Amino acid sequence: MKHKRPHIEKNEQFFEGDIKKIAMDNEFFRRVIYTGPRCQLAVMSIPAGGDSDEEIHANADQIAFIVDGEGEAVLNGRVQPGEKHCVIFVTAGTRHHVRNTGYRALKLVTVYAPPGHADGTVHHTKEEAMQEEHA
Repeated sequence: MKHKRPHIEKNEQFFEGDIKKIAMDNEFFRRVIYTGPRCQLAVMSIPAGGDSDEEIHANADQIAFIVDGEGEAVLNGRVQPGEKHCVIFVTAGTRHHVRNTGYRALKLVTVYAPPGHADGTVHHTKEEAMQEEHA
């Protein structure tokens, strides 16, 4: 299956692009779109019934915007349902993961501060992401 790469204007000082369209078109578990000196923009797609795997970012905050779908965030054991247009703010040191509770892919835009992945990273699947993180 071929995946179209949406047009993304790369510039060292700013990101310019239709992030909602990029997120909706994304079929990969995680794709880093832009990396600045202090933060990073990525899109994620979590399949129906899937999750992001539980993790803790010791020294980074993460903000996830739900672009489409239904899910729930689990933050330090507390479950918070979310759907399109909801924001999940995860402060450094918070044990967290996101579960897709809907019937279609959960589409997210995520900001990591500071950057959490190499610029241009694409994780096709959750398993691929986990392998890289444990390498």
